[in-house]
Amino acid sequence: MPENAVLDKERLTGFIDEEFALAEEILELKKERNAVILAHNYQVPQVQLIGDYLGDSFDLSKRAAQTTADTIVFCGVFFMAESAKILSPSKIVLLPELSARCSLADSIEAEDVRKMKAKHPNAVVVTYINSSAEVKAESDVCCTSANALKVVESLDEDEILMIPDINLANWVEKQTSKKIIKWNGACHVHHRLTAKEIMDAKKLAPNAPVIAHPECREEILELSDYILGTSGMLKLAKEIKDEELIIATELGLVQRMQRENPDKKIYPVTVRMICEYMKETTLESVRDALKMEQHKIDVPEEIRVKAYKSLDRMLSVIG
Repeated sequence: MPENAVLDKERLTGFIDEEFALAEEILELKKERNAVILAHNYQVPQVQLIGDYLGDSFDLSKRAAQTTADTIVFCGVFFMAESAKILSPSKIVLLPELSARCSLADSIEAEDVRKMKAKHPNAVVVTYINSSAEVKAESDVCCTSANALKVVESLDEDEILMIPDINLANWVEKQTSKKIIKWNGACHVHHRLTAKEIMDAKKLAPNAPVIAHPECREEILELSDYILGTSGMLKLAKEIKDEELIIATELGLVQRMQRENPDKKIYPVTVRMICEYMKETTLESVRDALKMEQHKIDVPEEIRVKAYKSLDRMLSVIG
């Protein structure tokens, strides 16, 4: 069984009675379905707390594949549920909110990748995990924000098509001698953050280091003390000696960091760094997905196999 087989009231401190009743109902339905609940770091706190696993998208999919669960409930956005299905084709994968999309993943389609490859036939396609199954299927290797540079540096080829996040590609380009050809996609949450907002936050906490996600624009990264993916941010927050931190990423991760480091003051650069798609998932929609086994995510086998190869190649690089 998953980690939270018993509902811990202390863990759910702050839940109102109605929310706790929903959480209890979800637990019972989860047992009936032999399900595992995955909660992305950007989910609302109530959904984070009922997840069996809490983390970033690819790590969650890997964890779910290693369980004996028959059903995966992915509290995240569409491409994440697709990734879970790619790694666990025999499991039922449910997405509580079908309208939960991703501005970055939706910025590019498989046909766009095919056109880029036709223009650059000698290039290797490195695709950020935040992409659809169809785009992954057109790729040579995937990457995450944490391993993007390592994946690029592992390749023999000198010409890289790096898609779809232009900010991640810009950040990698500054650290490699390889030629990086970019797609103009971006996460709307990270991309809209401004240098002024960073400077304003630093005025309020002048001794706090700024920790930014590489999906932010170059002007943000230049003002940051650390540039890390979500897992790196969580690790640094626990290990760093500074008692105050400024975090430049989605508010849900900041809330998790605050919860896990009660002895530190952890500030978001701005509370407007909210992904509205991630916030669509509620306790009610998780309950309904389990109760009615609704919003099943399927990936055609031909696409799934090709997409799996790009993910597997990444795993062979990072070990």
